[in-house]
Amino acid sequence: MSRVNPQSQPSNIQYGALPWRRMGQGIQVLLITTRNTRRWIVPKGWPTEGKTPAECAALEAFEEAGVRGRIAGEILGSFNHRKQLKSGETVVCRVQLFALEVTEAHEEWSEKGDREIRWCTTEEALARVHDARLRRLIAKFAQLAGTRASAQVLPASA
Repeated sequence: MSRVNPQSQPSNIQYGALPWRRMGQGIQVLLITTRNTRRWIVPKGWPTEGKTPAECAALEAFEEAGVRGRIAGEILGSFNHRKQLKSGETVVCRVQLFALEVTEAHEEWSEKGDREIRWCTTEEALARVHDARLRRLIAKFAQLAGTRASAQVLPASA
């Protein structure tokens, strides 16, 4: 898999997934910690050559949280994230977020030892996430998921 070098990109776009599942009458979302600051966030990463933005988001969800599922074809929204590069430089990235209805959770995945993962109620997720824009997107998604059937909210990507 060929990642695009972030320093060579005209804009620092990343793609993220909001993994979720239905539990009883509500939903839960899956949060992960960042490697360095250990803050709660969603899986996200750089574009991958030959993959659509939604496919990139789904790939990040598997690599960072060990989950697979049905990824939405449309962006839920976007938020800014400060990313520390291996060089030590910090860049501001615009993360385009896609909802991912989780159908598989694996016991092992590539970044299991680097991150903590946690299934949360919407309220719990909103309390854990520091970024205000990401909190708004989680709340927006919870409202959409609570008022419509998942197939109407999240069309499966081809």
